Amino acid sequence: MTRTRILLVDDEPGVRLGMRGYLSAHGFDVDEAQSITEAQEVFRTHRPDVAVVDYRLTDGTALELLPRLKEIDAAVPLVVLTGHGSIELAVQAVKEGAEQFLTKPVELAVLKVVLERLVAQRRERLRLRADQSRTARTSVNPFLGGSAAIRSLRAEAERIQHSDSPVLVTGETGSGKSVLARWLHEGGPRADAPFVDLNCAALSRDLLDSELFGHEKGAFTGAVAAKQGLLEVADRGTLFLDEIGDMDLTVQPKLLKVLEEKRFRRLGDVRDRRVDVRLIAATHQDLNIAAREKRFRGDLYFRVSTLILHVPALRERPEDIPVLAQHFLAEMGGARGRASVGLQADAESALMRYPWPGNIRELRNVLERAVLLSGGGPLSRGDLRFESSTDEPSGDDNLTLEELERRHIERVLRRENGHVERAALRLGIPRSSLYERLKRLGINRSGFQKSDP
Repeated sequence: MTRTRILLVDDEPGVRLGMRGYLSAHGFDVDEAQSITEAQEVFRTHRPDVAVVDYRLTDGTALELLPRLKEIDAAVPLVVLTGHGSIELAVQAVKEGAEQFLTKPVELAVLKVVLERLVAQRRERLRLRADQSRTARTSVNPFLGGSAAIRSLRAEAERIQHSDSPVLVTGETGSGKSVLARWLHEGGPRADAPFVDLNCAALSRDLLDSELFGHEKGAFTGAVAAKQGLLEVADRGTLFLDEIGDMDLTVQPKLLKVLEEKRFRRLGDVRDRRVDVRLIAATHQDLNIAAREKRFRGDLYFRVSTLILHVPALRERPEDIPVLAQHFLAEMGGARGRASVGLQADAESALMRYPWPGNIRELRNVLERAVLLSGGGPLSRGDLRFESSTDEPSGDDNLTLEELERRHIERVLRRENGHVERAALRLGIPRSSLYERLKRLGINRSGFQKSDP
């Protein structure tokens, strides 16, 4: 785990020196300030786990500083030290946000115990908050099945789960990359801190910049208040950037700075802020090729790909399909207060023969649709509706993967009358990715257009 960061606010250098030496020797990282103005700046930039504030400062008192620090981050516990303690002053300090009020001279061993207890309480609150923010749905085990491919993935993931290095998860759309990312977080050393995810393909450049780094009031038209970015929300935790290959080139240098220096700036701000996050990124693209073609920064690629995990496509592990199907059916039955729906032999065979261009996500959708529309009892082949226009998965058995991809994209374009945005939505991929595939496969979308432009 990362070391605990303490902010000492005292206008006497000798006092700060003594406390810093003792606390540093006991595993704390210590930042210092000697005035209200400086304390606010250091607090905002370094985001301590706890702050120790002397009552009397050169430009005011702790009673003036406490509410300002709480306004920046109300979750950080504050300790007030004073040489002139009184009940009235202690009550006032607590009202302004102090968790502890200690009379000087304070024994350093006592201060250490107080700080450790406050930090432990803060981390427990953060852990509970992270638990509450998790979605109510049951997390899918990313390693369901017994195929060699999934067993190999599990072995690799277990080896790197406790590492703090960036991880790049590759694989086709719908194959389970985000589920694997959450598994890495929840079993790693940052499990008690937030897991924050952001889909880079879903936002324009300006929105992505603002969501990731935050902005100051007045940074752009419509910025009526300062906004905390997801980097700050994920501090001490994990930041998951899905479809990082679609991140705008102008945003990529800022992310690289965060990874290398653990610093960033909000839009419209002139000050750097410190942040400590573990990055997990995911993509369906080959970022190595994208870097060579100047569609992705090479230096960022090498930084985010320190560790690489590849999630196999569902068609590469057909023996796992029955296990996944039974898992989803049991989950759907439980959500509806019913017993798990079974599969007849012809349905299971059809599931295993279908190429699954949409991978696990498509499998779940096919099963959910079948459960909702079936008359009850075990699902048969007739209950399953695939994307194939013939509803017959076995007709494509002798095609290559590229031919399967071409046919599937052409079928979807035909259904959507050549409308790329709607086709991309049906395929579950970003519009930019569909355009790339159309170009690579030599598909002319105009051939599928009727009345729509």
